[in-house]
Amino acid sequence: MKHLKYTLIATLSAFALTAAASNALAGDYLSFNAGEFNALRSGQEHNFQYGAEYRFSEVMYGLRPIVGGFGTDSGAAYGYAGVNWDVALIPNQLYIVPNFAVGAFKEGSGKKLGGALEFRSGIELDYQLPNQMQLGVALNHISNAGIYKNNSGEETVMGIYSIPVSTLRSWAGF
Repeated sequence: MKHLKYTLIATLSAFALTAAASNALAGDYLSFNAGEFNALRSGQEHNFQYGAEYRFSEVMYGLRPIVGGFGTDSGAAYGYAGVNWDVALIPNQLYIVPNFAVGAFKEGSGKKLGGALEFRSGIELDYQLPNQMQLGVALNHISNAGIYKNNSGEETVMGIYSIPVSTLRSWAGF
């Protein structure tokens, strides 16, 4: 119970700091990522992972809905929807982005996660360039939270490149 109290105080304080800080992010973003699937498990198969994510404009307090998906070179695929929380460490420059999503996993010839319904939680560190494009690195964990008999879980480490959708529109002449 004591830990719950401190967790609640820390969460509310973080929300207050986020509300006070100006994120100054562009509206919607399209993010591309590549990295390693099952990256932190020694003695197990590691696979190349690639994907894309659409990050909608901030709803409030830095919370941003997301939808995305990835595939691996072993034929696995994961589609998801969730939320990112953009927290400005240095406004207009450096952001830490905790995230959570739920989605459907299709197993390939590599890692078996136990079932179709899988949850993703993670943390990302993004550097925003002067043109509002972002470069980042992310660590995510995917598992089924024990709802299936097998809950082996996995971690991904990825590099991320995010482009404001407004920039893509201007490039396309919209």
